[in-house]
Amino acid sequence: MKKIGVFDSGVGGLTVVKEIRKHFPHLDIVYLGDTARLPYGDKSESTIIDYSLSNTKFLLNFDVDLIVVACNTSSAIALETLEKKFCKTPFVGMIKAGATLALKKTKFKKIGLIGTRATIMSGAYKKELLRMNKDVEVFEKATPLFVPLVEEGFAEDEVSFIVAKKYLSPLLEKKIDTLILGCTHYPLLMPTIKAIAPDVSLISSGRATVEFLKENLDIKANNKKGSLEVFVTDITTHFKEVAEKLLQEKINLEHISYERMNGNEN
Repeated sequence: MKKIGVFDSGVGGLTVVKEIRKHFPHLDIVYLGDTARLPYGDKSESTIIDYSLSNTKFLLNFDVDLIVVACNTSSAIALETLEKKFCKTPFVGMIKAGATLALKKTKFKKIGLIGTRATIMSGAYKKELLRMNKDVEVFEKATPLFVPLVEEGFAEDEVSFIVAKKYLSPLLEKKIDTLILGCTHYPLLMPTIKAIAPDVSLISSGRATVEFLKENLDIKANNKKGSLEVFVTDITTHFKEVAEKLLQEKINLEHISYERMNGNEN
């Protein structure tokens, strides 16, 4: 395996890219952030599937060996459709990877989950957790304000702390010992969440994905440093700043129009 594709609704999926580059530095990565249609979490299921299909088609133009569906909403809603439509392409979604790691970390089988409204309403995480362990208790909370806070560069602002405390209080009252950050944007809020819930194990999509790749795929390392191509459907104000701060490296950011994504550009 030499090249993988990764897509998300915005900058959050780069938290997954960061972990992959840390543990598999030789891999070439093509990343697509669908910033023009962000956020996915308040869209209908059919719309999320359509977006995910177009994102996948774009990444397949780069002859990727595998696609990581870094968007938790797409993983919850569209992954099954993607696997059927593109049956020759391996996919890694966030749900199974996150649930697997959460069950390894929990001591008292009390797991909290935060995510977009669409991810929570899908019930995908809860279903997967209970499939793996019927004795686990799962407490869910939709946290829709987190994505815009991250995208606007407020991840470390006081307003994020206030919002996070409001969201997390009901889960902490349930005595959760593990919390799944069910959106790739949320790890950017990890210092804030840690300050509010210092004794809770946090499960990020990036770390869960790396563990899943290590256990399920034979990825042989070499001395080559992999490349990173970053495409966005809209160059938003804070994307490059947030992305470079997160990755701790300079990136070349390329805007991709929907005409080009769909092969209709003259």
